[in-house]
Amino acid sequence: MKSGPKAFLIAGGSSHSGKTVLTAGLIRALIRRGLKVKAAKCGPDYIDPRFLEAASDAPAINLDPFAMRPERLRALAARQAQGADLLVVEGVMGLYDGGANGLGSTASLAAHLALPTFLVVAANGMSQSTAAVAEGFARLADGFSLAGAIVNRAGSERHQGLIQEGFARASVPLIGIVPRDERLALPSRHLGLVQAEEHQTLDAVIEASAALIEKHVDLDAVLQAAEPLGDSHENAATLPPLAQKIALADDVAFRFAYPHWLADWRAAGVEITTFSPLADEAPADDAGAIFLPGGYPELYAGKLATAATFKRSMRDAASKGRLVYGECGGFMTLGDGLIDAEGRRHEMLGLLPLVTSFAARRLHLGYRRLTPLADRPFAGPLGGHEFHYASIVSEGPAERLFDSRDAADTPLGEVGLCRGSVSGSFLHVIDRAA
Repeated sequence: MKSGPKAFLIAGGSSHSGKTVLTAGLIRALIRRGLKVKAAKCGPDYIDPRFLEAASDAPAINLDPFAMRPERLRALAARQAQGADLLVVEGVMGLYDGGANGLGSTASLAAHLALPTFLVVAANGMSQSTAAVAEGFARLADGFSLAGAIVNRAGSERHQGLIQEGFARASVPLIGIVPRDERLALPSRHLGLVQAEEHQTLDAVIEASAALIEKHVDLDAVLQAAEPLGDSHENAATLPPLAQKIALADDVAFRFAYPHWLADWRAAGVEITTFSPLADEAPADDAGAIFLPGGYPELYAGKLATAATFKRSMRDAASKGRLVYGECGGFMTLGDGLIDAEGRRHEMLGLLPLVTSFAARRLHLGYRRLTPLADRPFAGPLGGHEFHYASIVSEGPAERLFDSRDAADTPLGEVGLCRGSVSGSFLHVIDRAA
């Protein structure tokens, strides 16, 4: 019999169902009951975990069933739940969406971890049909249980009554009906919600969501459905650290570093120091590796172009052969130039032969299977993800970093660039491949 902290999952019927704000409010409402709650996010998303982090006042992690092996998922979930009463996991997109043949979906994570799952159904344009949506989702469940439905963004009392009428004929329990409330609206950017730290009123939004949930959701039913997660003592191999001491760029332009990477490396005795390119700071002189993660450098390209100390120190580190690695936004910053949405070109670090542009936007999205072509920064095979709107104006000549395939294993060619000790690509490496 499983023991330890309990867990459950909040899934969406679709993207934009409001599940992130609802999950954050649910976490806060449970904390108000005196429970210690920790959080995790299904999939590769960097932004939503920070909202869950703000709600729980504890670090949140990613659990990715496409890029992580089952034993890795179990080990990470168990580590995240340590010291908590409850682990709350937020899904990605719709319950069955993601990856190839469902591999990478919220449903696949629920099955891997045997998580009871609550479905969030947005009531926009529906009333009784919300029950049919939940019933259809329940019929496809395999390896996990659909513990109930929460209908979100309901309208008038009459609308709510019709929703209840529909669920009276369904097998899926109706756990709550949350009314539409403009206080819960959050602004979006092209990669999703605007970053949590950019919201001056985020805590007020979470508090408002928690108050609605306390009033309209059966929290006792939620807690009763939660199941013990179980302990995991599996020895799941992790990504090797870039160096024994790593300098990590960390500000609103470079924020997309996976928490499980950093936790793994710290557990292995690695020292991680941070610096802010936007504040024109230099990486630590004694760091053996410098990591520029993804983020939004295109929004701050003018400021980065004039960050003299940052640029000089990075060029000096590269000239001395220190390992420099960049992902997505960090990759663009390592290049010669970045053209913003208005068509203005800004000088970047010039460490890789690359010019990128946001003037001609083109979506690049999907999971990636990666095989390293160089002896850095990681050994493969790897699982990764790509999500950006930048286009490449020019690149090379230089070594390529990865051979890339999509989730269906269709070849996408060689990607990324290497020059000396500097390397990078648009891809976010998630973990060793499953």
